[in-house]
Amino acid sequence: MADQARAQPLPEIAAVSWRPLVDAERLRRRGELWTLTTVAHVLPFVFAGGMLVALQPIALPVALACIAHAWVIPELYAARGANVVRRRRRAEPARAPETLALGLLGDLVGHAARNAYIATGLVPEPGRLGTWLVGPAGALLVRRGRLGRGRVDCWCVRVREADLPDADRVSHLLLALRADEQGFATVANLAFSGAVWRVRRRLDKPQRAALDAARSAERARPPVGPPVE
Repeated sequence: MADQARAQPLPEIAAVSWRPLVDAERLRRRGELWTLTTVAHVLPFVFAGGMLVALQPIALPVALACIAHAWVIPELYAARGANVVRRRRRAEPARAPETLALGLLGDLVGHAARNAYIATGLVPEPGRLGTWLVGPAGALLVRRGRLGRGRVDCWCVRVREADLPDADRVSHLLLALRADEQGFATVANLAFSGAVWRVRRRLDKPQRAALDAARSAERARPPVGPPVE
């Protein structure tokens, strides 16, 4: 995939020329920065709650409100990350174009991955940066973290054509990912980076199973280069 990335860079990179090309080390640093930023938002509320109780125990309700804010902040970030792959509600069954798009998707990824998409709205795709789960409007990247803990990056990325069936959108994103994985991560917008469990609890049951399978696959396969955060 790395050779393909060098031979066929995504043309969309030109539209975000100010962004450095994403690689494993840059992903690790970005994840650390995301964690530090979250901690910087959470700690003041925790500190304020502790100080209120220490100085005036009667202020316990206000202290609890501070702790609640400290808990809600990372939960909101995780919810935003999960939203990139949340399946859209349909008022009517899939139409003929979607059925045709599903057939084309099956030709691209195989019947097992197509069936996984039908069940979860996500297509698993192994890459050099980690294991991807690609949906119509975004993707999750499951990768290794410190001490073997999994980490997930949530990417928002859209196909330009607004009227495409969802399966066609997934096919477009998969082709872009296979052609240039680093370029795909560079063009996409990072919505969340953090522990797998935070995003997992925001997904529906089938998508949780897909995320668990991606995490297991990432743990099982040998690392490509040094492990990333």
